[in-house]
Amino acid sequence: MREILTILSAGVFGLLFGLGLITSHMTDPAVVVGFLDVAGDWDPTLAFVMIGGIAVAAPAFFIARRGEQALLGEAFSLPNRLRIDRPLTLGSAIFGLGWGLAGICPGPGITLLGSGDIGAMVFVPATIAGMFLARLRPPQMATST
Repeated sequence: MREILTILSAGVFGLLFGLGLITSHMTDPAVVVGFLDVAGDWDPTLAFVMIGGIAVAAPAFFIARRGEQALLGEAFSLPNRLRIDRPLTLGSAIFGLGWGLAGICPGPGITLLGSGDIGAMVFVPATIAGMFLARLRPPQMATST
């Protein structure tokens, strides 16, 4: 029964997340590029979407840090690394560059697959390839400093 609830809740929350991305226009690369164009014709609307997301997620993370399992009983762990190092900086820069060039990041990219968007059909496989390439590098020592 727990497996069914887990699958059902994942589906419901995934659908809710996708609908939120569509409603907020985060799946529209032109809107995303307009948000990132701070030196030109800047469109601040996605900043409000992000602030809303933070407002919803912050209390959830606060509650999650106090527990050792999810609401449906699944065990989980939150990252405990606080150090900003070279791999994190490089990965963030690559992510930001890709987001700025394509106007798509992974969540909206997967959502756009359902619409048959050509950009998403290129972006998502490239993202998956990047994830596999990242696994080829030697593992880092986990630290909490």
